[in-house]
Amino acid sequence: MSSRPAAGGGRWVEVDPRRVGRWVDGFADRHGPPDVGPQAYGLLLAAPDGATAELHTPPGAPAAVDLPGFVAAATAPRRIGLLLARKGAVAVGIAVGQDLVVSKVDTRYVQGRTAAGGWSQQRFARRRDNQAKAALGDAVDLAVRLLLPEAATLTALVCGGDRRTVDGVLSDRRLAPLAALRADRLLDVPEPRHAVLVDATVAARAVRIRIHDEAPDRAR
Repeated sequence: MSSRPAAGGGRWVEVDPRRVGRWVDGFADRHGPPDVGPQAYGLLLAAPDGATAELHTPPGAPAAVDLPGFVAAATAPRRIGLLLARKGAVAVGIAVGQDLVVSKVDTRYVQGRTAAGGWSQQRFARRRDNQAKAALGDAVDLAVRLLLPEAATLTALVCGGDRRTVDGVLSDRRLAPLAALRADRLLDVPEPRHAVLVDATVAARAVRIRIHDEAPDRAR
């Protein structure tokens, strides 16, 4: 279970859907039995001592109005598309539950920035731009070939890597059906490789929880 600070206060944790019930039990043990209420993002747990936990519905899962429904929805197998892109590397896949049933990784060399000046720097910059455009084109073609035909079967498209590169791929008009399925979540992944894609199938299903361990007036 990973944890990191949340902008605006509190912290984020990511929990395997199968462990959400146990996590909530631990939250109740620490803070008292919480009130549970549906929210646009998922469920809000409000404990007697003022602590709160926001359970965000994972990509592709239906909304739920209570904890048993949330856990059932989060743990149910879903068919999710994956698009990971960073610089000259792209990985696409389709996961059913935690099983990666379709996968493809493609890499193309994109030159790094150079400290050279003058004409040489301009020449290298043009070459780098051309390489980046070619890599983006390859990524689009891969998504068109493997993901687009399956768009109607997917509950969500989860992306990861560099947001600008991902946005560039999905800006292609042919990929509009996939862009419509894009989840808000952007996975923080290194340069896409097959192992990274496998890890992403798990991360895409994780339940994100924003925790405030103290009441607002006591946190100041």
